[in-house]
Amino acid sequence: MTSLTAASCGAKTEQRSWTRELAQYRQPNPVRSVIEIVVTVLPFVIFWAAAALSVIHGVWWGLLLTVPAAGFLVRLFILQHDCGHGTLFAHRGLNDWIGRMLGVITLTPYDYWRRTHAVHHASAGNLDRRGIGDVDTLTVDEYRALSRWQRVRYRLYRHPVVMFGLGPAWLFVCQYRLPFGLMRAGALPWISTIATNIGIILPIAAMVWLVGLVPFLLVQIPITLMAATAGVWLFYVQHQFESTHWAKDDDWKFQHAALHGSSHYDLPRPLRWLTGNIGIHHVHHLAAKIPFYRLPEVLEDYPELKSISRITFLESLKCVKLVLWDESARRLVSFREERATR
Repeated sequence: MTSLTAASCGAKTEQRSWTRELAQYRQPNPVRSVIEIVVTVLPFVIFWAAAALSVIHGVWWGLLLTVPAAGFLVRLFILQHDCGHGTLFAHRGLNDWIGRMLGVITLTPYDYWRRTHAVHHASAGNLDRRGIGDVDTLTVDEYRALSRWQRVRYRLYRHPVVMFGLGPAWLFVCQYRLPFGLMRAGALPWISTIATNIGIILPIAAMVWLVGLVPFLLVQIPITLMAATAGVWLFYVQHQFESTHWAKDDDWKFQHAALHGSSHYDLPRPLRWLTGNIGIHHVHHLAAKIPFYRLPEVLEDYPELKSISRITFLESLKCVKLVLWDESARRLVSFREERATR
């Protein structure tokens, strides 16, 4: 394909009203949704129980089963995510109560998270509306205007050890226990977090009684930490890639931000299934009401969307160093690149 033809196709893609065209994929299949829940919950329970029984009987290699258990915990979060968008079932109340129950397993207060995530969808890529439901990202000019101590704090925050190690643990184990960011947003965020905390305590007490404290901790801690890290990584790569899109409020357009500010994380098929197709994130931002299991249909019917904002797994590893938005170059850059342009 020539560059002229590619540019023409790109222009046509931008001009289409994707919200209208993709509306046909919004209808969930209740049978399929139930099956997706079953094939996610059952393996998670089986792997968790097998790992716990292995520890109880001194078969320590059984702790390896925490790895697939963590993978299915990530998938449980995707199911909760779809409930938050009202896409797993047609009935909102059913979505909400399934989401709340899943939130106990994922340690994520459903109603609180749903509200912050809605803000994220309404403002992703908007430089004037940062701060809720996203990865904190400064522009080059903003970073240069910071004091030395503020720069150190930002560099620590964006360091891989914090971003993908300490950060996920803090987020799911500690931060989600209070409605940070919505402390004054009414009763619902508080009710959501407190009810989830109470809901978490009950199954923990039951599992400790059944298997013992030490086996419970040896199984649950690595599952939680691995799943939290994987979840944060997925969210990071969905928006923190070199050619992503950021714009001031006056220039920000929803469709363009969705197409170019969210990635198509083209994972191998097994990982695509385990992560609930969330890598097709540009389509998800275009039409958040599409059930996760119908996102591949969109790419099949509209192949022109496959190449937009596409990154592979190997390419995604390079995204870790991208930490600042360069408004003049219109891309994310590393700290080293920022120093080179002073």
